[in-house]
Amino acid sequence: MERDVDLLVVGAGPTGLFAAYYAGFRELKVALVDALPEPGGQVTAMYPEKMIFDVAGFPAIRGRDLVNGLVEQAGQYKPTYLLNRQARTLESTEDGLKVGLADGSTITAGAMLITAGMGEFNPRPLPAGDGWLGRGMVHFVPVLNEHAGQHVVIVGGGDSAFDWALALHPIAASVTLVHRRANFRAHAATVRQVRELGIEIITDAEVLELRGEPLSEVDVKVKGEDVKTLLAQTVVAALGFTADLGPIESWGLELDHRAVVVDTTMKTKLDRVYAAGDVAQYPGKVKLIATGFGEAATAVNNIAVALNPSAHLFPGHSSNAG
Repeated sequence: MERDVDLLVVGAGPTGLFAAYYAGFRELKVALVDALPEPGGQVTAMYPEKMIFDVAGFPAIRGRDLVNGLVEQAGQYKPTYLLNRQARTLESTEDGLKVGLADGSTITAGAMLITAGMGEFNPRPLPAGDGWLGRGMVHFVPVLNEHAGQHVVIVGGGDSAFDWALALHPIAASVTLVHRRANFRAHAATVRQVRELGIEIITDAEVLELRGEPLSEVDVKVKGEDVKTLLAQTVVAALGFTADLGPIESWGLELDHRAVVVDTTMKTKLDRVYAAGDVAQYPGKVKLIATGFGEAATAVNNIAVALNPSAHLFPGHSSNAG
């Protein structure tokens, strides 16, 4: 049976995009499949405007810019993108793998690299926001300028909530952060930055009601105090999310806390199936974008040898190519 691609990358986030580049550098034919409609994974879907500080060579880089650079880098080798399509089934064949997609199509590959991040993620709901999604309430802020001049209420106490507060403060008419507890999950330095900017923080508080058509007000109940009404054209419900691996969990992989166990070559327990990035698990694992890049290169180099035993594990430096 003729293969569609040498390598199928499941997950088009930063790790998957770098893997596509590196596989192209190793002269492998590559396709990326992702359930999301755009490449970039969680970065594109959740924090495209957020500054990222753990990518080597960049003191800071905006999420959207990082994704654009990775897409351009991978584009040198013309990978195939299968977006808005979930990988559902995995079957071993005589000379590789057969993967069934949610749209009913199948793709055959010599090997697979799973770079699915945390898998499918669903935002935790804001009880008072039932029915308001898309009518003034959002979970993420992909385009900051859409909220210029607005009164914005952010609900949550984690890193995302404080990151949105910092990002929106220069352009919004006002930003108020509401959290149900007095303590925050966000990094202490980020909390300090928000306080120093004078952004209002209301703690021990619960959002009771959103009102207006379009949205104009939010009622907040602070413990031991009267209900407070805040102006708001946008409510950002940054309450975190739940995640699972979806169909990947049924493929017969060894899992550890919703992550795929790999060895030092990034290989899973299944033949020709590898994993890299946040979805991969091994002792001492540190979940950083930078870690995922290195794991992608390790996986691809080992995949190249698995597909062609006469190939060298070390490909030479990409700086020598061209």
